[in-house]
This record gives sequence, structure tokens and C-alpha cells, in this order.
Amino acid sequence: MTVLHISLGEFSDMKAGFLNAWKDAEAGKRAKPRHELIFRTYEDMHRVLSPARLDVVKALAGQGPLSMREVARRVGRDVKAVHSDITALINCGMIDRTEEGISFPYDRIHLDVDIELAT
Repeated sequence: MTVLHISLGEFSDMKAGFLNAWKDAEAGKRAKPRHELIFRTYEDMHRVLSPARLDVVKALAGQGPLSMREVARRVGRDVKAVHSDITALINCGMIDRTEEGISFPYDRIHLDVDIELAT
């Protein structure tokens, strides 16, 4: 089962993960794939992973590659609006675009988010 882990973090967290993978590669170790998206803030995450975009992801889950028109039909929305959402999801690395179509290459999503409350 391939899980996409989504969390909040700083650039330094992403950089550290990259540097560790680089060092392992230099040492001849095979790097373990990291299926991870890190957003700087909750607001950034919420903006990219809006409810409408998560509907697109749900429509893609377990379906293999689909055309953009088919995704729009499945979520009951205009193709132009879905195109915008798909582009944002591709740009953040959550979904893939291939010659066969658009796909969500994970079995599930795990959110690891701490929200600090004002005291």
C-alpha cells in the first residue's frame, strides 16, 4: 500500500530530508522513496487541498489514468474549473499526468497536522 504523507513543516525540514537522501546515494545506499508533501502553513495546505480538489483526488483514487473530461464528469463540474484544479494538484506533486491521462498514484492519504491554538 502506497501512502501519501501530508504534513506541515519548514523549508529546513524538506532540505534535511533531501540532504539525507543525497548522502545515502553517495554512499551507495538505495534511497527509500518518500511519498510526502510538506506545506509551510495550514493555510497553504488548505488553499492547495480545497474540498473541490480533494473531490478530484477521490474521483481518481483507484481508477487508473482518466481523461480530464472524465474526471469533470465524475465530480459533476465544468471541465475548465477541473482543469485548474488538476493543474494545481499536478504542480504540488499530488497527482500525475501521463500520455494515458491523469492519475492518483497512491492508495490513501495520511494527514499529520498539528494546529497551535492561541493562548
